[in-house]
Amino acid sequence: MKNEVKSTCCYCGVGCGVVIETEDGRITGVRGDPDHPANRGRLCTKGATLHLTADSTYRLRYPEKRAVRGGARQRLAWDAALDEAASRFAETIRTHGPDSVAFYISGQLMTEDYYVFNKLAKGLIGTNNVDTNSRLCMSSAVAGYKQTLGADAPPCSYEDIDQAKVILIAGANPAIAHPIIFRRIEDAKAANPELKIIVVDPRRSESAELADLHLAIQPGSDIALFNGLLHVLIAEGMVDLDYVEAHTTGFAALKEIVRNYSPAVVADLCGVPAADIVKAARWFGASKASLSMYCQGLNQSAHGTHNNAGIIHLHLATGQIGKPGAGPFSLTGQPNAMGGREVGGLANLLSAHRDLGNPEHRAEIAKLWGVPFVPAKPGKSAVDLFKSLKTGEIKAVWIACTNPAQSLPNQAAVREALQAAEYVVLQEAYGNTDTADYADLLLPASAWGEKQGTVTNSERRITRVRSAVLPPGEARHDWEIVVDFARRLGAKLEHAAADRLFPYADAEAIFNEHRETTRGRDLDITGLSYSQLEAQGPQQWPYPADATAGRTRLYEDGRFPTADGKARFVAIEHLPTAEATSLEFPISLVSGRMRDQWHGMSRTGTVPRLFNLEDEPLLALHPCDMRHRGLATGDLARVTNARGAMVVRIAERVGLKKGRAWMPMHWGNQFMNTAGSNAVTSDAIDPYSMQPELKHAAVQITRLDLPYPLAIVRRCESQAAALELIQQARAFLNKFPYATVGLYGRQTPLVVFRAATATAIDDAELLELDRLFGMDGEDGAILYNDASRKIAKKAIARDGRLLGVRLAGEALAQVWLKQAMAEDELDASLIRFALAPTDKPPVSIAPRNIVCKCADVSDVQIHAELAKGSSLPQLQDKLKCGTFCGSCLPDIKRMAAEHAPQQAAAA
Repeated sequence: MKNEVKSTCCYCGVGCGVVIETEDGRITGVRGDPDHPANRGRLCTKGATLHLTADSTYRLRYPEKRAVRGGARQRLAWDAALDEAASRFAETIRTHGPDSVAFYISGQLMTEDYYVFNKLAKGLIGTNNVDTNSRLCMSSAVAGYKQTLGADAPPCSYEDIDQAKVILIAGANPAIAHPIIFRRIEDAKAANPELKIIVVDPRRSESAELADLHLAIQPGSDIALFNGLLHVLIAEGMVDLDYVEAHTTGFAALKEIVRNYSPAVVADLCGVPAADIVKAARWFGASKASLSMYCQGLNQSAHGTHNNAGIIHLHLATGQIGKPGAGPFSLTGQPNAMGGREVGGLANLLSAHRDLGNPEHRAEIAKLWGVPFVPAKPGKSAVDLFKSLKTGEIKAVWIACTNPAQSLPNQAAVREALQAAEYVVLQEAYGNTDTADYADLLLPASAWGEKQGTVTNSERRITRVRSAVLPPGEARHDWEIVVDFARRLGAKLEHAAADRLFPYADAEAIFNEHRETTRGRDLDITGLSYSQLEAQGPQQWPYPADATAGRTRLYEDGRFPTADGKARFVAIEHLPTAEATSLEFPISLVSGRMRDQWHGMSRTGTVPRLFNLEDEPLLALHPCDMRHRGLATGDLARVTNARGAMVVRIAERVGLKKGRAWMPMHWGNQFMNTAGSNAVTSDAIDPYSMQPELKHAAVQITRLDLPYPLAIVRRCESQAAALELIQQARAFLNKFPYATVGLYGRQTPLVVFRAATATAIDDAELLELDRLFGMDGEDGAILYNDASRKIAKKAIARDGRLLGVRLAGEALAQVWLKQAMAEDELDASLIRFALAPTDKPPVSIAPRNIVCKCADVSDVQIHAELAKGSSLPQLQDKLKCGTFCGSCLPDIKRMAAEHAPQQAAAA
């Protein structure tokens, strides 16, 4: 039986609506929800492939435990698993106190999940040791909004993009990280060619390609830039003094500071031309509607809070806030980081934007929850939480829906902390994450398509999420696991009110209680309910009981949620990055996102075609830095600093300045034999937000001479078979100085294994690898061996179809073999070329371009359908190209126009 259910995408904070298609209890497809105001039917490549992530190969299905850390996992019944967890936590709390336990949760949980985790820790146990991976991405945005505007409330809406006259994008790359927002920016630019776009980024990012002005500042010099822009605004009389006088405080003190930030001084600090600084300030100040958009480039800094304050100052000084097309707009990193912030999902917060340090706020929550008190002692934020595991101050930790053994900085220290912990519980949908290796108890949770509750996106819009299918095996919803555990823990601690604190029969009951905590607060949602969200669609907060609609933008009346109703300028000064480059570590390593991958790839890493843009870890360098180190594209290098090291392949990329390197943050031990960029990132934190400086690390990069390459490309008959093979291949990663394993492919999934060593791999090792990849037989084998050069190649073909290739000692052909095998383009007459010593394909293999990356449709496929006489609507209906994000439509229409005369002649 076919069915459709409306939900949301589970990736970035844009909050796109999706329609999940199911048949006989299985997810079979997904498309953008045309009625959802966040995306109006558009989806990016990740959202468009969500149905392909429903493969259950890596899913946790049943509770499991280990008798010995690192040992085999054994299946448990739920009652036994939760009783064990409750007993261990109760014993730890009785012996060492409430602060000896901690919870580390995730911006991908539902708001209802978040709420019960916070109530469990702060209400039942009596500890504020509950933090979230949002600490790694959004806590500086929270602190920046609070320091300046008085509350963690993004004042803008997506519709402001359409009305802006100037868009300042700083420390963000929405073309990659928030693609649907970027499509909207592109649309705004097309509709209004006079729209000025300024991009501030140390590298010339994909978003910078659309910019009218790119400011390639030095890493960490954001405050200097913003102070410099404010200097120009003041000097040229573009400050709205009436607004500043009526609606702000602290301007005079900041004005004195920015007197020292002339364009010449800032040009020296930031490494950009003084004339460009003046131009950017003039554009911003003269505009009637200036919108700023920012994300991790500002947040993931040891002075991230003041980075945020600096950009907000520009809006306050010019009165560019609370107006259509204007305001400081923090782009949320995760799908429900906003929802977590709403319920106090950080160690220093309480529900409904209350502060833990405020005694009145603690008393209000204690009264609402019916507990004697909420503890005053601040909880441990993410970095300190794991440091406390290592020292033993925290004995037991409960981790939910996140992977700190890959995502936190300074990975060696994090993994030592997890190993030192007395008890680790992992509540997770996937059993193959890096953190799973350290868990004593694993609890299977529901995942996208199975979950239910609410989420809040970047523009404060709450969406109702519904389950489309049941979770696999005995997996349960996150809130159900927490509530069941809380009741058991309460009984063991003889907490008489445990059942009363957690009476919930469903997620709606949790939402209703959360809703009541917001009454009278800046994010009041007492006018919302599940039924209303289902009937009227997603709504923005605030939405109090007497409202008929949510508020599109905030602070239109110039009043702010501060004691005097005025926004605040903060006295901020330029600070360098937490660690400076040096002779020993001369390169600034900057990390970021790839378009087609998400976080540690536990979900996106199961879809072959999401690797087609980049299927192995690559580190980008400036050509001068490459020449200085004797490196060329494709060479291997060792990246090191005092915290750790990684071995990675080098790629030359446009847009990088000398002395800077760039690498995606997604790669880790699931696909390579080191922890990736977080092996070397810094755990220095911002003093206000406690957010670590993940964006920058000083490193040394040296050429690694591993002259003996190995590449294996193996066709698999299904996605599940490919994932099983990858899981087995991971056991071989640490046998080589350099090794990666990954997916590739379109209709046919491939597993690609690459390695390199200093000396030739012996026959026994090759045989072991051949057995793993099902290439140890002689049936259909084609061999090439050159003992003098230590080259050993093998291909396996059956029925005229190439199944696998192993290239040892010389592996150039793997460059083109991936496409040829994925497209089934090597017929029997061409299979002999599989062992050719060249990175160029045979002439008979035509090059092709993937036009629609969302639906994975090539120009060859489109031309073939158009040649049959298909119209554009018929083409879209059959191939689905141009029906997701829409960025490929101009190319498709151009191709259709080329075929139009032929179609007319045929008619």
